[in-house]
Amino acid sequence: MSALWIAHVHVTDADAYGKYAKGAGVAIAAHGGKFLARGGDYHTLEGAERERHVVAQFPSKQAAIDCYHSDEYQAALAHAKGAAERDLVIVELTE
Repeated sequence: MSALWIAHVHVTDADAYGKYAKGAGVAIAAHGGKFLARGGDYHTLEGAERERHVVAQFPSKQAAIDCYHSDEYQAALAHAKGAAERDLVIVELTE
C-alpha cells in the first residue's frame, strides 16, 4: 500500500534549507518517492502556521521510512537542522 510523506516547515535559514531540499529530493527519488506538492499556494485552517508544505508519495510506508533513515537523506537532513522548524509524518493510504 502506498504512503504519503507530509512535511510542514518554517524555514529559518533559506541557504542551508536549500541544500537540504536538493539532497532530500535525490534521496526521495532513489527510494521510489515522487513529489505531489513542494511549496506552492496554501491556506491554513487550523494548527501552527508553517509557510512550506511538502507531500511526497512512496510505493509503501516502509519505503518512506527507509528513505528517512537512509545515509543519503540523513546527509541532506544535516543541512536542515537549525535551518527550519519541521513536522514530518508518514501516512499509509487506504486504497
